[in-house]
Amino acid sequence: MNKEKLKAGLEKGQPFKAGLFQGFNKIQGERFVWNIPEINKSEVERISNENNFSLPTASVLYTRGLITKKDIGSFIFTSKEDNVFDSKLLKDAELAAKRLIDAINNKEKILIFGDYDVDGITSTSLLLLALLPLKANVNFYLPNRIKDGYGLSERIVKKAAQNNYKLIITVDNGITAFPAAGAAKDLGIDLIITDHHRPNGSIPKAFAIIDSNQPDCFYPYKELAGVGTIFKIVSIIYSELQKELPDKIYELLMLGTVADVALLTGENRYWVKYGLNKINKKRSFAVSVLAKNSGLNKNKIDSRDVGFMLAPQLNALGRLDDPRSAVQFLIGSQSDKIEEIGLKLKQINEERKKIDRAIYLDIETAIFDKKINLEKENVIIAASKDWPAGVIGLVAGKLTQNYGKPAILLHLDSDGLLKGSCRSIPEFNIFNALQKCSDLLIQFGGHSFAAGLKLHKKNLPEFKSRLEKIILEEVDQKDLVPKIKIDGFLDLPDLKYSFLSELELLEPFGNGNEQPVFIIKNVTLQGDAQILKEKHVKCSVFADGVIKPVIFFNRPELYYYLNNNKEKYFNLAAYVSKNEWNDKISIELQGVDVSLSGDFL
Repeated sequence: MNKEKLKAGLEKGQPFKAGLFQGFNKIQGERFVWNIPEINKSEVERISNENNFSLPTASVLYTRGLITKKDIGSFIFTSKEDNVFDSKLLKDAELAAKRLIDAINNKEKILIFGDYDVDGITSTSLLLLALLPLKANVNFYLPNRIKDGYGLSERIVKKAAQNNYKLIITVDNGITAFPAAGAAKDLGIDLIITDHHRPNGSIPKAFAIIDSNQPDCFYPYKELAGVGTIFKIVSIIYSELQKELPDKIYELLMLGTVADVALLTGENRYWVKYGLNKINKKRSFAVSVLAKNSGLNKNKIDSRDVGFMLAPQLNALGRLDDPRSAVQFLIGSQSDKIEEIGLKLKQINEERKKIDRAIYLDIETAIFDKKINLEKENVIIAASKDWPAGVIGLVAGKLTQNYGKPAILLHLDSDGLLKGSCRSIPEFNIFNALQKCSDLLIQFGGHSFAAGLKLHKKNLPEFKSRLEKIILEEVDQKDLVPKIKIDGFLDLPDLKYSFLSELELLEPFGNGNEQPVFIIKNVTLQGDAQILKEKHVKCSVFADGVIKPVIFFNRPELYYYLNNNKEKYFNLAAYVSKNEWNDKISIELQGVDVSLSGDFL
């Protein structure tokens, strides 16, 4: 069947099957290009039969490379034996653990230096929670984003020396703290660095450095978050002392790993799944408060709830305020104090959302006015003195998702310095790109998808020009578009509770194990689409004798699109999820995008 005939058939509403897509791998949706993997129908049927899964679930496993019964079983029933490696394999991990045990025994003053995001907050909380029962003489410092900036500084080290601290341990930072490490050595303070960010060339000189991304660290799993890295040190300490880790440790490990958008593969997948099981058996008071703030009325919290509803409240504190009270919130024992801080978290997060929307509107206006010309520019770069440095990373991420291009947003301070956040696409390693521009930067660090940087305003034009050149050399133009990956096809009659149970076996969803997106083919609109809160669209779709409700979040333009095309067949790209309300469970479709049948590329 050629492309024209296929288009004509779809426009008339004739059903199509996955097999018809041999040779086609893209559909143009209203916002996104839908990338459809080639599907071997016989292999999907085999996976379905061997594992007693529905065809849609089998297609998800197939597109994610889970082909054999052994691999599928290992993925679903993830085990500690197969996924968790001996902590002592981390370079300097034993050395750091021994130094901490000596400091505890000798009553030396220990300072934990963290970070203001959720990974840094949970890392600090986890280490405190582990050391306090061991009678350690320990305190912590979380930097204020505005006053202190990122990472351990010489000023903090000197202040620690004045207060007789003998040991400083960083969590979720430190791999680029060269001046601070030098100051610690000069002042006779042992410095232990625990981090997960990529080193920028050389590494600081410290008593011990634990970071699996060091070139000479041969720990098999390289995707630990900051909280995962310090967890490994704590595990060694408790093993040496023959003690059981407090249960709360696993909650903090899960929260920090999900919030930092670490890959949910291998060891991270195991610990996040383990932590979710823990809190779903018994929620801590802090998690209960975060859930109540979010209106999360569910018996079972999943990774998406953590990433989109719980963690942003903690993150907002570090973005707009002082993050230190978050530690008290997470590991404190006074319920009234936890509730008081929880109310503050809710209020600050609501303020953060308003600021996010205002900044995003600024950028969209600049794009509309061609001040940012996306027909010519392949990296979205913008700066303003009015944008708080703490929230621009979130907006950059939203821009990257919606426009399919890397985004760098910068805050301009009174000294003419630009400090900002980068978010990128899978095809473009932003950390490597920043390395190629390092002569123009004062400071940078991060990962392939996300990074932070600082530069002089005068260097911005050259920085922008060089990035544009780099991206054109490394990325095909067809990849610089907003896109989604389709995992399989689904018919409305497939939406049964047994299918929902199958999808739950694939959780936790997140980076590296995204929630599956399905195409539901040739549906029609039932009734009129409705717009909610001026930004969400709710409708009902019909196909194969079944009607199902669909909600599109933050897609107000679809209100007009759907109502103007209500007589036509269209394809729906959607997530399938469980909705719990007043003790009733229903299957919900969360729309991602739509395409009139036949909109193939």
